[in-house]
Amino acid sequence: MLKWKLHYAWIILFVTFAALSAVQGIRLSFGAFIEPWENQFSLDRGTISLISALSFVVYGISQPIAGRLIDRFGARTILLYSTLLVGLSMMFTQWVTSPWQLFLLYGVIASIGVGGASNVAASVIITNWFNEKRGVAFGFLEAGFSVGQMVMVPVSLFFIQWFDWKMAVAVFALFLLIVIFPVLLLLLRNHPAEKGLHPIGGSREEENASSQIASASKLPVRGIFRSRNFWFLLLPFFICGFTTTGLMDTHLIPFTQLCGFSTTVTGSAISLLAAFNTLGTLLSGFIADRWSSRKFLATLYLLRAVSIGFLIVFVSDPELLLFFVAHPSLLILFSISFGLVDFATVAPTQLLATQHFKNYSMGLVMGWLFLSHQAGSALGAYLPGMIFEQTGHYTLAFYVSVFLLVGAAVLNLLLPESVKATSHEKACTE
Repeated sequence: MLKWKLHYAWIILFVTFAALSAVQGIRLSFGAFIEPWENQFSLDRGTISLISALSFVVYGISQPIAGRLIDRFGARTILLYSTLLVGLSMMFTQWVTSPWQLFLLYGVIASIGVGGASNVAASVIITNWFNEKRGVAFGFLEAGFSVGQMVMVPVSLFFIQWFDWKMAVAVFALFLLIVIFPVLLLLLRNHPAEKGLHPIGGSREEENASSQIASASKLPVRGIFRSRNFWFLLLPFFICGFTTTGLMDTHLIPFTQLCGFSTTVTGSAISLLAAFNTLGTLLSGFIADRWSSRKFLATLYLLRAVSIGFLIVFVSDPELLLFFVAHPSLLILFSISFGLVDFATVAPTQLLATQHFKNYSMGLVMGWLFLSHQAGSALGAYLPGMIFEQTGHYTLAFYVSVFLLVGAAVLNLLLPESVKATSHEKACTE
């Protein structure tokens, strides 16, 4: 009788997924605390938003720094103690008595921890444990962000409504400190060799040779920025951040309110977007393992451009806008279509990075990639708001986004096909 045994890499994937879901879900629940903090500390919306902006900047800057620390101390250590730092920050947040303490604890200290417990460390761990099925693993990992958002935001709203905001942050702190941190401490490992195992897909001679060369003498960091391929990957990822976390995560709700949709319709649309975002990230990893990642990325960016173009059609004409508002199913259709291609770009981007830049510091490569994504997110949150202040609508911001997304697709197609993808396509045609 055959016995099926679970490879430890899947346990690594699950605990890393749990850590990202918890930490990033807490980060994405910031909006639930805006009104309670305004009332508690007599602050206006602009000041509270400044805390979020500071958090955004610190989180972005921490990405390449985390990459460098991962090279020195290992991804497990950075992910482990970053989770601990976020948990402690949340614990102390419940006792703040003035706004500057919120700026320090949430805007700076917790955000440093969030930067460490992010895709940068997780990507390095997955690369170490998966020589095959990396796309699936990256997709599952990225789904942790949307799953965390779907779970943590309602949980925070529940505790704020029935107790207060201090109870909500205390629950988050205890969950990180009592559940997530011990699980990571007990189960997470940097390399399969620490458990006497090989990665999924086995150890490859060429990868062993390259890793020995890299450990003896890593290629200089400046070489990454001289590579056209790196810019063909980094610039589209900047645009990805501009059009997702920046534009839609920040301005979709104000846009629907401006159109005149009810709170119920808007809430349903956002929930469906998050749900299909999870589905899209899982499917993207599966597809990235079986098709050219550069062609897949270009397709995703073009589909995202089409989904935003769908909004442009209705907002460009008053009669069409009235028809749009009178038929909420059209907004639901947009949410589903955009959700499927929202975070779906992350897994193939990570996969391409591991294929094209495996001789460089992977932590640093991922750090710069996600810094670019955060920079795009910051610009995508600010620029549409500024355009709205000048014009009274988001139409121009949507046009800019479509133009950028088409450019991102072109840049991804300029990437050379990876050796793995080429050999896979040849095998499929034989």
